[in-house]
Formats: sequence, structure tokens, C-alpha cells
Amino acid sequence: MLVTLGDLVDDIVVDLDQPINQAADTHARIFHRRGGSAANVAARFARTAPARFIGQVGTDSVGMRLISELARDGVDVSFVRRAGRTASIVVLVDVDGERTMLVDRGSARALAGVEPTWLDGADVLHLTFYSLLDEPIATTSREVAASAVERGIPVSLDLSSISLIATAGVDRVEQMAADLGVAVVFANDDEARLLGIDGCFAGATTVVKRGSDPCVVYAVDGSSIEVPPVAIDRVVDTTGAGDAFAAGFLGTRGWRDRLSVAAEAGHAAAHALLVERAGGR
Repeated sequence: MLVTLGDLVDDIVVDLDQPINQAADTHARIFHRRGGSAANVAARFARTAPARFIGQVGTDSVGMRLISELARDGVDVSFVRRAGRTASIVVLVDVDGERTMLVDRGSARALAGVEPTWLDGADVLHLTFYSLLDEPIATTSREVAASAVERGIPVSLDLSSISLIATAGVDRVEQMAADLGVAVVFANDDEARLLGIDGCFAGATTVVKRGSDPCVVYAVDGSSIEVPPVAIDRVVDTTGAGDAFAAGFLGTRGWRDRLSVAAEAGHAAAHALLVERAGGR
């Protein structure tokens, strides 16, 4: 079973077919979609194996809807807490499918207090860097990671965002990851460049996702491999593709000893999501 801890968010997607006209009207397609990196990973993972999401949403109807949708996707949501206001993100998707996010984390950051049964049955714990900066969820994340390491459960970390890395301070990020005892780190190309990643980061297997270019996997034995993605004709919206990749990678049985196979599975999961998005536009 995969256990993820982090955000479950109401994404308000603004799908643009032209550049924004500053200080004027711009036509767009606007819709709501369930989001949150940790929740996305759990939902994609649950397509093939058990997954559990740990987090907090508001007491509002939006929070109830998000929990229900995640449960319908097969994710164990029995430990999701409710208080305050549900997190929301405005996702601006440009004509090339790239996105800019405006974030209001609401009560997601207020997750406090670890329950010992959160990790029951877990084979891997997945965290995002989003959950390591704000309190009290940062303390909660560190405590859960420590419990996982103590129980022999590998910890996975997605570095999430170059803006978050800049906020934390480039010099601090690797130590923060190392303190968690991470077994695998996921970064995109921008995050890897900002951090100067050219090998294992924080002593962990490190996967650098590079969009349409081959990903690079740095193994703890000092070796590295490049694995090309599955080609796609048209990219509509890349939101969640990295989360799908992480789910596919971590869902590979024995991934620590089968890094090439795991990376191929990650690419396949990301490709499936991108194809779904292209078909729905």
C-alpha cells in the first residue's frame, strides 16, 4: 500500500487559448478539478494497488466533494480530517499546456498530530515539499517520516516547486530531505537545475523528470540511466503529470532494484494522464 500525506485541493482551472490581455477581458474555459499533489499520486496509484491519503480539508461542501471523489477513485480516505476552509488553487494553463498556479492552502497546512495507524499496511510513504514548510503540517510530516523509517518503510519525496525551494533556501533543501531519511526523490528539470542535482540528492535514488526528454535516474551505487518517455502528439495540460509519474514509478514492484522498469512505468502513467486531458478538451 502507498500512503501519501499532503494536500487535497479544489483546482480552479483557467484554460487559455490565447495570451492574457492585461487589464482587459480574455476568453477562457474555466472549470473545477480535484487537485493536490499528494492526493493526485494516491488517486493514480489506486488504479492498480491500494492507496491511502492523509490530509485535511475544510468543513465546507467543497471539502466533502473532494473526499467523495477521492474515495470513488479507490483511495482510503478514512483518516482525512475536516476543519476550517478547503484549500484551492487557480491553475492558469497557457496555449502550450504549461501552467502557473495561484495557491491558497486553506486548512491543508493545519494538519497536526500523528495517528499511529496511519502507516498500517504501508509499503511506501510519499510526501511533497509543500508539506515541509508550513506548520503544523511540517512537523506532522517529519514525525510520520521518522515513524516510517523506524518501521522500515521507504520514504519518497517530491520537491514540488522551484518557488518553494527558493523560499526554503537552496542550501537548506538537501539537508531537509536528508533529515527525513528519504529513499527516493523526484524533481523536475527546473528544480534539478536550481539545486545543482547531478547525482543522488540527499543520499537517495533521485529521479529528474524532463518533460518530453528522457528522465534521468541517479542510483545510490553511483550509476545513472536515461529513460525516454512515451511520445504524445498534443499536450493540453501538464498539471498532475509529475504526480502520475511518481505513482507509476512507486507502483512498480521492487522499484529500488528495477529503476529502468520503474521509470518506464512512470512515463506510461504520465502519458495516460496527458492523453486523457487531450481527449477531454
